[in-house]
Parts: sequence; C-alpha cells; structure tokens
Amino acid sequence: MSEPADSPEPTLTTPLLASSPPLQGERVSFTGTLGAMTHAQAGELVAQHGGEATEHVSRQTTMLVVGEEGWPLEEDGQPSVKLQQVTEWNAEGATIRVVNEADFLHLVGLSERRDEVRRLYTPAMLSRLLDVPVHVIRGWERAGLIRPVQKIYRLPHFDFREVNGARTLSQLLEAGVPRAEIERSLRNLPERWGGGDRPLEQLELLERDRHVVVRDEHGFVTPSSGQRLFDFDGEPAEDVTQESSEDEGHASLPFQQKPQSEHWSARDWFVEGCRQYVDSEVDAAIESFRLSLMTEPSNPEVHFHLAECLYRQKHTRAALERYYVAAELDQEYLEAWTQVGCVHQELGQLESALDAFDIALDVHADYADAHYHRAETLLELGRAEEAVGHWETYLEHDSRGPWADIARQRLANLQSEI
Repeated sequence: MSEPADSPEPTLTTPLLASSPPLQGERVSFTGTLGAMTHAQAGELVAQHGGEATEHVSRQTTMLVVGEEGWPLEEDGQPSVKLQQVTEWNAEGATIRVVNEADFLHLVGLSERRDEVRRLYTPAMLSRLLDVPVHVIRGWERAGLIRPVQKIYRLPHFDFREVNGARTLSQLLEAGVPRAEIERSLRNLPERWGGGDRPLEQLELLERDRHVVVRDEHGFVTPSSGQRLFDFDGEPAEDVTQESSEDEGHASLPFQQKPQSEHWSARDWFVEGCRQYVDSEVDAAIESFRLSLMTEPSNPEVHFHLAECLYRQKHTRAALERYYVAAELDQEYLEAWTQVGCVHQELGQLESALDAFDIALDVHADYADAHYHRAETLLELGRAEEAVGHWETYLEHDSRGPWADIARQRLANLQSEI
C-alpha cells in the first residue's frame, strides 16, 4: 500500500470575507474516532459553518478529517476504507485535504476544544470511558504497555490516545488479525494519525506477552504479566528469551507450574499478587499481598492493592481499614483517600466520606474524581447547592463518559428547579 499523499494543510490564516463561512463550498467526511465530539455532532458543525457533511467519501469530497482518539483502523487491522480511498485518489492527482481533528477544530473557531482532545486521564476516568477494569489499566502500566505522561501524588495520568491504541491492538490480536498485517497498517499511517514507533512497540509487547518468557535471577518469567514458570533444567540464570511459534504451541517453554517461592522478596510477592488480581484469582492475590507485607509492612502500594482485592471480594470494612493504612503511610496518597471516602459513602457514613474527599482535595485541588464523589455525597445529604461547584469542576477535567453525563444532568435538574 502506498504512503498517503502529502496533502496541503488548511490555510488557517487566509483572510475570509465577513459573509463567507469558513467551510463554504466544502464537502467534509470524517474517519476514526473523534476526541471532541461524535461524527454526528461534527457534521452539524460543518453545516453551521457553510459546508456539507457526507457519510461516505467520493471524488467530490474536499476534506477528510481524521479523528485523534485512537487510530483510523478497521476490525481487520487495515487503515480505514475512507483513508485508503482518499489516499488512492490523491495519488492519482486529486486534491482532497486530509487534516487532523485539531486543525479542523481550529478552522471552525474551536481551538479551545483541542485541549479537550489531548486531555490526560486517570485510571478511573479511562475505566469508565473504555469499559476496562481499573486493575487491567494498572496492569498495562506495570507491563510497560502504556506510560503515564505524569504522576501526581502516586496518581498516574495517561494520554487517552495511547491507552485506547493499546486496547485496539489487543482486540485486533485477540480477534486473530496477524501481527504482520497490523504492523503494515501502522507503518502506512503517518505519525500524526497514529503511526510512529510507539504503537509498534506496544504491538511487540502484546505479542511478546503471548509467546515469550525471559529468565531472571529466580527463573523464567513472562515479562508483561510477571507470571513465573517452573524450570526443570536448573540452568544458570542468564538473559535469555525463548519464543514459540503457533505450530509449536508451548513446546519450547518450561512446563508451567507453581514456582518455588521460598526465596521470594516482597517485590516478587507484590508482582505475583498483581498478576493474580488481573487474572481474577482474587483470593490468591490477597494471600500474595499479605506475604509481601510480612517482609515489607510499610509499603502503602501493597496495602492499597490488598484493599482493592478485599473490596472486590465484598469484605468492605476490611478494605476500608487497609485504605486507611495506605493513607496513613502516605498522607498524600490521592487514590487511597478517595477510596476511603467512597467506602464511607457506601456504608452510609456521609460526613466521614466528606472528610476524606476534603483531604484528597487538599492534597490536589484538581482531582476530578474527588470532586465528583464529594458532589454526589452532598446531594445525598440534601445539600445540592453546595455540590454545584464540584460537578462543574469535574466537567472541566472530564467532559465525556457516564459520570460526565450524570454531572451534566444533575446541573440541568438543579437549573430547572430554580
């Protein structure tokens, strides 16, 4: 497949007549997932600015807008049909402009929405938007599949596009699309539309997770999950990778069996607990975290993960105590204080919940989740007017997803009552 032809960028500084809308005469189509709005909303925006939005591309199309949330890839791993078609026509001499979403927003006078497209997300926000459990997102981070752009008081913040891209790659591999096919498509995407080295690196990590083990000082281990394998040969530890092909199955891998763990460190037990939790072996994960704490009892991360397991197994009060321990060991542990508040709220201890959310906001005033939960608690206490500012602040940081919809509905209901 040929590389997409270089298309001229929209001339954003060209002066227009006052009576001439910026998209006058344009036939615009969209491909990929938009970050700032739906395709339907974008189509309405095109019409408002003098253009015509079309569902399909044709030789009469003048502009193709590529969404910045995820990549323009189909379920078979190929670049989107629209992008392929426009690329082919441009190679034949057509002049269809292919622009990214940020340039489109600037063209229609919505430059401020570009910040929304490129906003950073916490694990909880991503969980709601992608319908992926929080512990899976944390597992991706530990595996190196996704990298936080920044950490604020232990709380990682991720670029949505990278996380959504990792999920897309995982889904394509699980659906049986050959890695070579996905890699070919990624190489044919310019970097600004999802190409570049990072998605290829993610693809390699995902594929490795399925077929590669590495020997460390304790034996064989699967790099991304931390799964340890029993080594019958007892060979000296060295940096070795062993790969298996589809035909060989696991013939070249050591037999998978419970590892000898008498010499494991606190870190080993923590990694094992995280793996078990991701694999839904929650009771086993609880025991692994407890064994980790026997050696390193003052590690707030381990207490927090133990609390998550206990909560998942409906040991609510035991989980609350562990969240408190994590927060006591690190008094600026944002997620721990917020979880303390959430559990108190669930138990009907609303004033205690407010106290915990206040502590979280004292640590980091822009923590969206704490604003949302504090607003909901205030509403439950019949203090809806005090909640307004917290819902508004939440929406400044997270304008999409189910919680954002609830926040907007709460504000609309209050406005209608005035």
